[in-house]
Amino acid sequence: MSEFQTLRDIVLACSNRDTRLWHMQAGKFRALHSDAIIHVGVPGMSDLFGPRSVTVTQDMVGRRIAVFCAIEVKSPTGRTARNQLDFIHVVENLGGYAGVARSVDEARAILRLK
Repeated sequence: MSEFQTLRDIVLACSNRDTRLWHMQAGKFRALHSDAIIHVGVPGMSDLFGPRSVTVTQDMVGRRIAVFCAIEVKSPTGRTARNQLDFIHVVENLGGYAGVARSVDEARAILRLK
């Protein structure tokens, strides 16, 4: 399965009432009517990102908060770049959910979906 099809499947399977995932298109593009090169996105930022609503315990009982999520989507043979891994580690270290997914099941595990 292609990386793009896997990405679409993950968005459809994992975006729900409590989780929203958006695709971040990144790269260099040539403007339509000029030779200008346009840089889009943030280097290393994961393909999919968004909030996941969770209910916390103890001092915030019953209050829902949004946890930042980032999923780098790869084909079965795709390789993850160093800056992509660095981005994932930053999100994890700040308390978010992040990782590399090659399937819907891996994405669901990253997002802690049942």
